[in-house]
Amino acid sequence: MGFWQRLAVTILVVLAFSGLLHIAWQALLGFAMPAYLAGLLGGLVALPVWEYLQFRARKGA
Repeated sequence: MGFWQRLAVTILVVLAFSGLLHIAWQALLGFAMPAYLAGLLGGLVALPVWEYLQFRARKGA
């Protein structure tokens, strides 16, 4: 998997996670999650995803 493919998958994971987290937060607490918090948590989720994809690329899978 090339760099641009890994980047695209990582961005999609960040957006999906942030969106789902925002919806869950709104449903549970009744008010909007601050955007910086959603971005921070989405970025933290992106780190292991990026490392996993990079590991698979090095492994040749």
